[in-house]
Amino acid sequence: MLVLGIETSCDETAAAIVEDGRKIHSNIVASQLRLHKKFGGVVPELASRAHLRAIPLILKEAYQVAKASPEDIGAIAVTNGPGLIGSLLVGVSTAKALSYVHNLPLIGINHLEGHIYSNFLTRVVHPPFLSLIVSGGHTSLVLVKDYGKYELLGATRDDAAGEAYDKVGKLLGLGYPGGPAIDRLAQKGDSRKIKFPRPYLPHSFDFSFSGLKTAVLYYLKRQAVDDKGGPLNRDSGSIPPPTSLPVTDIAASFQAAVVDVLVKKSLKAVNKTKVKKLVVGGGVTANTTLRRRLKEEAAEAGIRVYIPPRYLSTDNAAMIASAGYYRFQQGCRSDSLTLNAVADLKLS
Repeated sequence: MLVLGIETSCDETAAAIVEDGRKIHSNIVASQLRLHKKFGGVVPELASRAHLRAIPLILKEAYQVAKASPEDIGAIAVTNGPGLIGSLLVGVSTAKALSYVHNLPLIGINHLEGHIYSNFLTRVVHPPFLSLIVSGGHTSLVLVKDYGKYELLGATRDDAAGEAYDKVGKLLGLGYPGGPAIDRLAQKGDSRKIKFPRPYLPHSFDFSFSGLKTAVLYYLKRQAVDDKGGPLNRDSGSIPPPTSLPVTDIAASFQAAVVDVLVKKSLKAVNKTKVKKLVVGGGVTANTTLRRRLKEEAAEAGIRVYIPPRYLSTDNAAMIASAGYYRFQQGCRSDSLTLNAVADLKLS
């Protein structure tokens, strides 16, 4: 069975055709990175307009690469939340139109669910397992009891890990997105040079990275000096230019703090649930240090860890098509005339 997947939750326009939830026939992604880079982040209105321009071309290419036509498709899966409401509406409206015209079942997919199923595209993984989802807007721990059956153990209280990376990258003058730049610099730095706090939030599986971001900000302010070489007032808002800072050490120390929290809380959740499988997903899982530490520490604890390849870690439509296939097998259908975009859609 071929499923057409559509993903437009943020700033990637994506379409994919996947067979039986596992075999990718096409997976086309159009990035808006250049469009938003000069603003230092995603501008929702610009993202929506870019989706409108790109989606017809992306769909056409997805069909061409897969050597398929609408008549070959068994169902359509589309991200209907969470995400930017304008961006979501472009994908949902397109999917509803295609569903109506071609008389195809339509399945709404939670974006976080898609990141879980990204692992199914390269290996066989059977529930139950624990899933760590780490992206720009979300950091969550989810117990996957069965296909489509989830228990949320912990989520983001403020800044998600990816968001913290972008904000710290901006403080360091690294541009947008900050995650890849910090990861590259961190490989050259010494994480022992600067001691940033670890927001473990004891007795909870929730995550909070806002305080860590603020700790970096105040560290930078403490390094600021005036024209005579004396210290500036910490509250003056002055931050020294990145060229005068040990940027590699700051990047390495910040990244070590984030990774420590993600790894230790994940392993703690595995031990509590006694499910010895950890499935990881989301754009931040492309991070070099996170991938290495998860593999090393999971192996030491006798835990099997599954991490998707980097091209499936970031937002894509193949993961949405995969999740849609398993939803379809469970009998889940959505009326193509009533499915709507939900910016804060919960995983259920």
